[in-house]
Amino acid sequence: MRYLGLVLVPALIVSSSLAQEKTQGPTNEKAQKTYKQASEYLQRHMTQSALDAFKKADKQDGGHCLACQKAMIEYGILLRDWKTAETAAREMIEQAQGAREAAIAHFEYGMVLLNQGVDKHKDELFSRAHDEMTKAVATAANFPEAIFADGQALAYLKQDAAAKAQFEQFVKMKPVGDRGRQRALRYLKRPELARARMAPPFEITSSDGQRVSLDDLQGKVVLLDFWATWCAPCRAALPHMREIAKKFDGQPLVILSVSLDDDEQKWKDFIVKNGMTWPQYRDGGFSGPIAAMFGVKAIPHTFTIDADGVLQDEQIGDASIEGKLKKLASQARELQAAQKLSQ
Repeated sequence: MRYLGLVLVPALIVSSSLAQEKTQGPTNEKAQKTYKQASEYLQRHMTQSALDAFKKADKQDGGHCLACQKAMIEYGILLRDWKTAETAAREMIEQAQGAREAAIAHFEYGMVLLNQGVDKHKDELFSRAHDEMTKAVATAANFPEAIFADGQALAYLKQDAAAKAQFEQFVKMKPVGDRGRQRALRYLKRPELARARMAPPFEITSSDGQRVSLDDLQGKVVLLDFWATWCAPCRAALPHMREIAKKFDGQPLVILSVSLDDDEQKWKDFIVKNGMTWPQYRDGGFSGPIAAMFGVKAIPHTFTIDADGVLQDEQIGDASIEGKLKKLASQARELQAAQKLSQ
């Protein structure tokens, strides 16, 4: 399972008070050409080639290309190229000018270490991530994302009291309805979830105008189905998905289909014609926000999320998943029953 456990929070999301202007690209002429080539590789979904080109552009620019370094961190994390990601983060720290840049640089380095710690299961990396987030917050106190990530690092170190204190502070800094705030509230109640393979928080508005938030669906199993009308295997798998929807109707399970279609009308006509009555959302392609969040590169692609929001399964292609769904739905019913008794 390629995705599970990685990218705990988006590596390049920072507080709006800290990130306003456009990131500076390379100034060297050769580096500019290489940087442009890297961007073209990304458009063609050639991520490894793009990462190599960003590294080359940064080197050609004398290690001063901030846009290159941020890309090296983002795609280094995605591809588990920890050496590249760490190198870029250290460059950012060395070249940071002023409190704002220094805070962001320490945050970026902390995210590299945090994700690497999840990948390698090493407490030493979580401790270093905590140190970097502490530096980020000390440099810029109004940095909620660094506080949230520090809570995660502390949770992985099983310092639950300290982790809860960070999540509580994050909640105070974010408005009601904020996705991160909803997730932090869950971690406050159950800090062990902060070290679980949690699905990233998202919020969408379905084709029928229904607002769907992952954290609002806690207590229910979620089957996230990525597909498209132009995808022949997806069309072939549709009867199976329709059968699952019918079989689990009335149970604590929600199917959410996320289309990668770019033609909205064609997508709407298709879901009506084929009786796809469960929640539908159009993400617009592989670079859409939800597809990118889950690292989707091929379809059909499903993710099974349990009642606690933990990623339990990931399948590419039309797979037999009813057994897993049945077990998780049964656990969800037991959880709901226990909650009713405790009220």
